[in-house]
Amino acid sequence: MAFRPRYTGLIERYRDRLPVNDDTRIISLGEGNTPLIKLNHIPELTGKNVDIYVKYEGLNPTGSFKDRGMTMAVTQAVNEGAKAIICASTGNTSASAAAYAARAGITAFVLIPDGKIAQGKLAQAMMEGAVVIQIKGNFDDGMRLVKEVAKEAPVTIVNSINPYRLQGQKTAAFEIIEELGRAPDYHCLPVGNAGNITAHWIGYCEYACSDDKTTEACAFCEGNCRFAGGALVGTRPTMVGYQASGSAPFMRGEMVDNPETVATAIRIGHPQSWDYAWKVKAESDGWFDECSDEEILHAQKLLAEKEGVFCEPASATSLAGAMRDIQSGKIRDNSSVVCTLTGHGLKDPDTAIQQSTGPVIKIESTLEQVKKAILDNVD
Repeated sequence: MAFRPRYTGLIERYRDRLPVNDDTRIISLGEGNTPLIKLNHIPELTGKNVDIYVKYEGLNPTGSFKDRGMTMAVTQAVNEGAKAIICASTGNTSASAAAYAARAGITAFVLIPDGKIAQGKLAQAMMEGAVVIQIKGNFDDGMRLVKEVAKEAPVTIVNSINPYRLQGQKTAAFEIIEELGRAPDYHCLPVGNAGNITAHWIGYCEYACSDDKTTEACAFCEGNCRFAGGALVGTRPTMVGYQASGSAPFMRGEMVDNPETVATAIRIGHPQSWDYAWKVKAESDGWFDECSDEEILHAQKLLAEKEGVFCEPASATSLAGAMRDIQSGKIRDNSSVVCTLTGHGLKDPDTAIQQSTGPVIKIESTLEQVKKAILDNVD
């Protein structure tokens, strides 16, 4: 019997495409290698002939895509001698930073908005031993403080302003291409801090980069890509970023000071990758759009009920927007569409329970009562 080699994480998998060397001490929890799930029922609801896939990043070790970037950020920090890391977070970054700091044997400091974080995420950071600092302010206030304190204290920032975060996160694009055998026609993502849409574009560009100029250079390598001449695919997708209506600076054309949305993971009014994300839009001929909280929650429930995929609210923003653009024809018929689902549904169980309006059937513990309950609820 032939045995498949044990998967040990995305850095080992893509060592030749990441900024590490043979001596690098890698901090990993086996992140990456998440499923790309082809939806069976939801495409029919659009009335169009499209293939929709979801990249289920909620199955990373701490339940979100943040692990892709954190393995690289913490690996680099440790190899530079760091004893502590710090981040501002709406929840997922804090959970990931805490886990990888624990793995590395260093301290994680996380700044979170008081009362503005889902309990599932806060529980992770606390259990993993992070020093949790709740501030009376939002994520943007936390980000400002993190940048200020890093100038005066011995801590390494692991938010997406850390370039190693984007290096790790670009690997999601590698995995998608390898499974599909090509780049999708469209890639749709929720947008908060805008680091993830930036990282995906870097990944797609690297797999399409060549020195025969069949693919134009992207703004992130300016024609000096170290992978030039090694193109694996000849196309790149149109990148589409969706925001929550109450937290949509890309739609307003300016920063939003007091963002509000049920999608807490993208409740960010001052994106740190603002300039990069605009470049991604221009280079990919893509666009930004916004979804209401009602649309986001509807898509979250639809994914769970129709496809068995449970994601947190912010994740469903990508599908909510994609479905609307498919129906309107903005996303062309006969296209392949990948929607990133950034985090697992258990990150925010309270919101999920509030949407689950179906009654719990309470009966006596008898065969007749169980049978009646079944027959009364069979379609």
